[in-house]
Amino acid sequence: MKYYIIAGEASGDLHGSNLMKALKQKDPNAEFRFWGGDLMTAQGGTLVKHYKDLAFMGFLEVAMNLRTILNNIKICKEDIKNHQPDILILVDYPGFNLRIAKFAKDLGIKVVYYISPQLWAWKEGRVEIIKKYVDEMMVILPFEEDFYKKHGVHSHFVGHPLLDAISGLQEINIENFKSENGLNEKEIIALLPGSRKQEVEKMLEMMLSVRPYFKEYQFVIAGAPSLSKDFYQQYVDDNVHFVSNKTYDLLRCSKAALVTSGTATLETALLNIPEVVCYRGSKISYAIAKRLVKNIKYISLVNLIMDREVVKELIQNDLNTKNLVEELKNILNGEKRTQLLREYELLKEKLGGSGASNNAAEIIFKV
Repeated sequence: MKYYIIAGEASGDLHGSNLMKALKQKDPNAEFRFWGGDLMTAQGGTLVKHYKDLAFMGFLEVAMNLRTILNNIKICKEDIKNHQPDILILVDYPGFNLRIAKFAKDLGIKVVYYISPQLWAWKEGRVEIIKKYVDEMMVILPFEEDFYKKHGVHSHFVGHPLLDAISGLQEINIENFKSENGLNEKEIIALLPGSRKQEVEKMLEMMLSVRPYFKEYQFVIAGAPSLSKDFYQQYVDDNVHFVSNKTYDLLRCSKAALVTSGTATLETALLNIPEVVCYRGSKISYAIAKRLVKNIKYISLVNLIMDREVVKELIQNDLNTKNLVEELKNILNGEKRTQLLREYELLKEKLGGSGASNNAAEIIFKV
């Protein structure tokens, strides 16, 4: 069968690659054509465009790059029409993917959505597009099934694919990791500033402002695969290091982490690393988002799933050196750290076991 997959971000590349792996087990004749990244490329098939050419963050950046975005949509439509896949698999990335869903459905191509857009947070009206143009919706957060049911859309809760990625990790030796990556003997505080250049530039300066208060630790930046090593060199010194494409290994060797809001907040929690969640956008983008996002109390997936504040979120003006230092101290030692690790176990129970990729592949193959 011919599968066409669209993933527009680093997290989509990870989940898309695991889905491709599961599909190959069910369909030995699987042919893949996709928009994604290096992880999906490693599974075989044809990469049409890399996600690093697609990722635009915030309302202003989207507006400034609208011509590029519209051109990418045009390229995608033409490619689907020429390739004529048996099935289109959309991975999150709603602004782009919902347009493609309508186009593909009108061509008579089966459309499935793996990893629902966060319509429960904003643009709830997009549910009507999914009703019309998506044959199967697969969700990865437990409360999303009820959300779609409320809107008269049948969906499948398949579990969270991060559990698949993490359950397959081999044990790691911390001393070996430090030696192999040129790190010193101090305990590590991991910095996860995001995957987009604009985002990283904004977040890293603030994260690194806490260094004078934690001289007994070394700070290690998790480099995004979409950014060059040269880009990170401006931040590196004797006690600030950088590793690329080793985020899970880095986290597992860390005492705590400062994490930009996004999928990484959940990854960090599932790896049992105490974290502080950080976010700061432009004033205009944040003001627009505040108006559009309704009834959402938290920005991190951990807190959204648990429906209470488990990890501390520092947003906009609250994200400053004083607050970062205080919250980081709280999770490095003491009762708050112990309580946070207990909460992480409850989080895993709520997400169910591993197997999301296989569950999704089963549904897709039946379609």
